[in-house]
Amino acid sequence: MMLRISDLRAAYGKAEVLHGIDLEVGLGEVVCLIGRNGVGKSSTMKSIVRDQIAVTGGEIIFDDRSLAGMRAHEVIRRGVGYVPEDRRVFASLSVLENLNVPRPVAAADRRRWTVDEVFRLFPQLHDYRHRKAGVMSGGEQQMLSIARSLLTCPKLLLLDEPHEGLAPKIAEEVVDAIVALKREGVSMIVSEQALNTIRRCADRVYVIDRGMTVWNGSVDGFYADPEITRKFLMVQ
Repeated sequence: MMLRISDLRAAYGKAEVLHGIDLEVGLGEVVCLIGRNGVGKSSTMKSIVRDQIAVTGGEIIFDDRSLAGMRAHEVIRRGVGYVPEDRRVFASLSVLENLNVPRPVAAADRRRWTVDEVFRLFPQLHDYRHRKAGVMSGGEQQMLSIARSLLTCPKLLLLDEPHEGLAPKIAEEVVDAIVALKREGVSMIVSEQALNTIRRCADRVYVIDRGMTVWNGSVDGFYADPEITRKFLMVQ
């Protein structure tokens, strides 16, 4: 397993938001986390990278090593790439300057990404390489955020709602990029609600509800049981 999470509990201050997350990701596997807004999908990803949340219980094992006690930058240096929902590009810097920020990790067991390679994955970024990130559209910023994370040479990439709020055409381009990364063998966790994206990208599905893992299984198993969608994805 690339990642194994057991009985994960986490809190913002005194408010516990995760009450028992169990999750596994294999080498080269794409796992989708699904569930309604506010049930703990983003908090699960933030717990892995120690982003503004306190892990209060359970265990996170990444690449055969516990992440307990690590800081965010240490987790990223270990090989976890993180693309948050709010993207966090450097608005005052150009696309090319944003891409020159990450410090790649030289390791024999890492896929080494270059700026030229991410430009091939996202041709629009090459066209806009001298444009300030702050004036780009949400979809272009999302592509930039993914590209920048790849330049850290991650073993595992976390994508939190990668096409939330994007125009349909741009959202489809982001999904195409995820599919291309899957072909490259990139292990990923994708927080998602769009059923079409799950069908195209995922190997397995985990359903999160009220801070707990309530179902997991294959994509075929997920689609074979419409009650899962009705119970855990429909707005109530």
